[in-house]
Parts: sequence; C-alpha cells; structure tokens
Amino acid sequence: MEIALRSVCGFGDSVMKGVVIDKENSSHDHIKYKISDMGFASRCRRSLGIEIENFARFGSTVAQAMKFINRYTERIKNSDYVLFEYGGNDCNFDWVAISENPNDIHSPAVPIPEFVSCYSEAIDTVRKMGARPVLLSLPILCPEKFFNHLSKGLNSDNILHWLNGTIFTLDRWHERYNMEIFRMGVQKRVPVIDITSVFLEKRNHSDYLCDDGIHPNDEGHGLIECAIMDYLRRQRILA
Repeated sequence: MEIALRSVCGFGDSVMKGVVIDKENSSHDHIKYKISDMGFASRCRRSLGIEIENFARFGSTVAQAMKFINRYTERIKNSDYVLFEYGGNDCNFDWVAISENPNDIHSPAVPIPEFVSCYSEAIDTVRKMGARPVLLSLPILCPEKFFNHLSKGLNSDNILHWLNGTIFTLDRWHERYNMEIFRMGVQKRVPVIDITSVFLEKRNHSDYLCDDGIHPNDEGHGLIECAIMDYLRRQRILA
C-alpha cells in the first residue's frame, strides 16, 4: 500500500537546520557558521516537491523540544509526519569547565535519563496531535576533528586527561546517545531513519563532516538525503 506524503514538520538542532562552516568568513582561530541551502531538509523539499517546515534551532536540545512543539501546535496537526533530530548537543559537555577542572565530575547538557524522558514526551505529544513521529539517528562524529575544535584556546592536556587519555571517548559517548535513539524506536514503535550507516559505509567518512568534526558538510547532507529518500521508497511513501 502506498502512502501519500503531503507535509512534514521538522524539529531538531543545527544538523537539521543545515548549518555548515562558513569557510569564506572563518579563520584558523575563529569558526563562523551559516545555513546552507544544500542542507538535507532543503534537499528533500526540492526532491519531493512537498511542504517541509523546518523548526530546528542551532544549539537546540531535546529538553527544549516541547517549547517548540507547543509553539507550532497547529502546524503539527496539519502535518503527515514530524521528523525529530536530536542528540548532538544533548551529549555535549562544558569544555571550558572541563579544561579548568579536569578532576571534577562533569555532566552532559542533557543526561541520558532526561534525554529519554524528554524525547518520549515529544513523541507522545506529537502522536496525540494526530501526526506520525519519525526519528533520525545521529550522523557520525570525527574524534580528531572534534577534539581539535573543542580544545582550541583551552588546556587540551586537561581535556584529554578527563577523556581518560583517548579522544575516542568522544566517539563512544556520542554513540551512547545514538543507541538510545534506536532503543526508543523499538520501545515506542517509532520509525528510526538510519543516517549513521551512510557515513560509516564511506571509507573516508570524515570527509563528509565540516572541520569541527560534528556538523555534516554539504556532501554529508547529501548522504542524509539519500538515506531519507531510500527509507521513503522502502516504506512506499510517495509525495
């Protein structure tokens, strides 16, 4: 059975917003960002020829999701699907604090129990409004690039000490949140579009990320679009 797709709302962070590094206006010491018209949401809008309202915000976490859901209630009620993309900021830390006090205990922006609770509330609320929630997994993180980015101007030795001496702690912690997204998909019977694997399938997958190691570049957004379009084809969801 084919399902007609007419309108979609999106909530998430800078990845969904299509934020990339503005190379022309960035320097070695200071990175500036811009919203690319080649972000995956914009690409899908053009490919599908449908209305996709992108309510994502730079720096947003799932703890803020309900604020935006309540703000755009009527838009959600008129949408077929609501696409969620959260996790990248939720799992991040205050690196300045870690740099200054590496022996202290530091918590992520949104700890795992709160991450699951807030995400579950967002999913349930959207369902009650009559729209179908769909989750995106996380794109990959490049530990080398990300460490160089987050430690710039800080005490990198202290940060590395807090990471138990290996930058790959960053990657493993990031993946911990990704696992929760897939787990929620199973437990709450919500589709999860796997945008992680399309990066991992590339031998040079870090080439699909910006120099900060966390934001997909334009080519990376192309991979995400491919994953979403493939999901729609397999589910026989047509515009």
